[in-house]
Amino acid sequence: MPTHYFDQEIVLEGQVVRLEPLSLSHVGGLARVGSDPSIWRYMLYGDVASEDGISRWVEDLLQRKKTGVDYPFAVIHRPSGEVAGATRYLDIRPAHRGLEIGGTWYGKAFQRTGVNTETKYLLLTFAFETLDCIRVQFKADSRNERSLAAIERIGARREGVLRNHMILEDGLFRHSVYFSIVDSEWPDVKKMLEAKLLI
Repeated sequence: MPTHYFDQEIVLEGQVVRLEPLSLSHVGGLARVGSDPSIWRYMLYGDVASEDGISRWVEDLLQRKKTGVDYPFAVIHRPSGEVAGATRYLDIRPAHRGLEIGGTWYGKAFQRTGVNTETKYLLLTFAFETLDCIRVQFKADSRNERSLAAIERIGARREGVLRNHMILEDGLFRHSVYFSIVDSEWPDVKKMLEAKLLI
């Protein structure tokens, strides 16, 4: 995996969204679209639905980016120019040519639109075709039926459940459902996503 890309400003652009490196300049927009507490219900970091909370969350992600294990993006809705949400590459494992796509959330107005499908299409295309990944994984809280369905809709295969995988902010033990797409599956997944996006 050519890791030098993570030392650069990665911008991925489609018809509906532009993914740009997350920065503190996005805090205001993220706070506006992330004000609904239901967005954070299943997130590991708890409810950060305030500008101060979002600011701390962005600062944490930028620290992770410095260590080389995460690369966070702001998701910009191109037609409106508004920040739609955020996503990231995480658990970047160059020696094993793998990474995870996750930490994804969108404001209510951008849920159940083409935003997520195109975001995942752009991230997967870059992962498999530029970073030369052989595996891209996803995980979600076992209770989060919307996220589980969204991951399956983009063509990822369910692998299994890690029980008592994480302890959440409220002390709950979270079971995580893991999914993946591997390099041999990518051509078919790509065609399916392009058909959904009418590319």
